[in-house]
Amino acid sequence: MRPLRNPVIQAVLAWLLARWMQFCFATIRWTHVNQTVAEDVWARGGGVLCAFWHSRIALSPACWPLDRAQAAKALISLSPDGQFIARAVALQGFPAVRGSSANKDKADRAKGGSQALRDGLRQLKVGALAITPDGPRGPARQMAEGLPLLAKLSKTPVLFIGLSCRPAVRLNSWDRALLPLPFGRGAIVWDRADYPAGAEPADVARAWTERLNAVEAEADARVGLERV
Repeated sequence: MRPLRNPVIQAVLAWLLARWMQFCFATIRWTHVNQTVAEDVWARGGGVLCAFWHSRIALSPACWPLDRAQAAKALISLSPDGQFIARAVALQGFPAVRGSSANKDKADRAKGGSQALRDGLRQLKVGALAITPDGPRGPARQMAEGLPLLAKLSKTPVLFIGLSCRPAVRLNSWDRALLPLPFGRGAIVWDRADYPAGAEPADVARAWTERLNAVEAEADARVGLERV
């Protein structure tokens, strides 16, 4: 999106998007499922990894009122679109760690993956780190090894978050991103995992893909949104 590469246009659009999201969140009737799972993790203090699919990133700030006292940051890619998203979420109180949570090959290092891993580990010593484990370019709803690797190295719990709302606008993007509309219904579904001792990140990524898909499918069902 070429207009997003202009810093002035990017700043204005990010401000407008942030205000629109806050208006939508305030008017949506939210249902929380298994909220005590999240509250128990917050209560223990320290770091926590929060995972939701890239298509629901616009809905993610709705999760954070549970954690007013805990420092939280979001892992967001280094792309121009990522810079725009980083500005928008920062305006809602959540600064970004820039980079990719994808697999650790040569191409990923060029996207800032190694630096993001180091920055993410530092963040997890003090608070929460939100990740879209299929970003920045997919495949959609398939987890790369970055999230399991961070969980293994940091020894922090993982919260899987299923997010949905209706009515909403579904973009024609690689992830079919969902943008909320006001005065609708929303659902937030929680699940918790810990990295299994002795497991390989690739195996954990496959198992956790199923669990994250399950909580998102339940959130969609709660609001009557068709999965695509």
